[in-house]
Amino acid sequence: MKINPRLMVAGGVVAVGLVVGAYQLGQNSDNQAATTTGQLAANGAEGASPYRKVALLAGEGSQTSVAEPRFSHFRVGNRNVKSMFADGKYIWVGTSGGVIRYDTETDDYQLYNNKNSGLLSNGIFHISRLGESLVVGTYGGGLALLNTTTNEWSTLNIPQGLADQFVYDVIKAKNGDVWIATWSGANRVRQGAFDDPKAWQTFTVENTQGGLPNPWVYSVEEGANGDIWFATESGLARYRDGQWQNWQHKDGLGADHELVRDVNQFKNDPGKASSHHARQKQEQGLEGVNDAYNPNYVISMAVQPDGTVWAGTWGAGLSRFDGKQWKTYTSKDGLPANHIFMLYIDKQQQLWIGTSKGLARFDAKTEGFVLKGVADGLYAESVFSMANGQDGSFWVGSFGGVAHIEQGW
Repeated sequence: MKINPRLMVAGGVVAVGLVVGAYQLGQNSDNQAATTTGQLAANGAEGASPYRKVALLAGEGSQTSVAEPRFSHFRVGNRNVKSMFADGKYIWVGTSGGVIRYDTETDDYQLYNNKNSGLLSNGIFHISRLGESLVVGTYGGGLALLNTTTNEWSTLNIPQGLADQFVYDVIKAKNGDVWIATWSGANRVRQGAFDDPKAWQTFTVENTQGGLPNPWVYSVEEGANGDIWFATESGLARYRDGQWQNWQHKDGLGADHELVRDVNQFKNDPGKASSHHARQKQEQGLEGVNDAYNPNYVISMAVQPDGTVWAGTWGAGLSRFDGKQWKTYTSKDGLPANHIFMLYIDKQQQLWIGTSKGLARFDAKTEGFVLKGVADGLYAESVFSMANGQDGSFWVGSFGGVAHIEQGW
């Protein structure tokens, strides 16, 4: 599909399978977008007719102001956008319905799913690059590799040494080792030699004697001096020179329940929804907590070049660890919310925090937060993923769609 750029003021991406929608173009006036509505149809896969939704905010009387945010949206239907990856002119979008490759120069897109590619699962948690291959971590389909030169797919799964079919994160360390975060522990593949069974190693709660505190590993990052950090459902863990250490709420991770109980938006008790969460509450001493709060549940993580670790928790705010001391920020310190879904460090080394109520940028000088919401261009309040395009623009993933912030942030 290709859209004539002359028809548009701000570009976006169209997702396959969307049946209804509208083309909207507006200009901000007194915080209300005055829009004109029409339809711009395109031929989609499986006979669907996607429609582009485009919105522009600019300074009053001008559509070229660099001081105001200019943004565009694309829709992906009733799907989460859990991962995005900027790869030259391409933006790769990982959704709960497959992977979309969007060409920012031609406005073309390609959808990869379990019907037309080597993907075994359409649920996508992670996208990155290792050499010639795009690496895709899936929900139940293992680790998929797309050779972007030959367009051939391959899959790594439990028979090859993968700890679990659910893959949440992948990194390549400076020493060449590849680390994989799964829901049954973490893998290290020495020098990324996936074809060598001897190169694979699995770390679990059992074989690390509890150094890795929980098998559900949501993120893995390399820190200073080759440290490898892990975000788990039972705290933060570090692997250094063959030794493991971990930190939990008792060590300073996450805010106390009394500090956030009255302001957290999710009031349902996860322990009543699943036996897994009921057992987790018991194991972590949270039997008396009846809302969506767990300070040990690290959903997101980011590590700065100086080794500072940031941990986003489930209802207990954002914690910072410098290797010695912890500091936690909550909505009372200016965060939009205390459920931290995403942490992202941009090209300017600025930390962005995706929450259940919008996006925030951490101001290192004031230790405050600059907030961004739907009025500033977000597609939706819940923010799950983020990427910097090659032109410096921002791509922000939410439930239902993606916002492309072209200028003004």
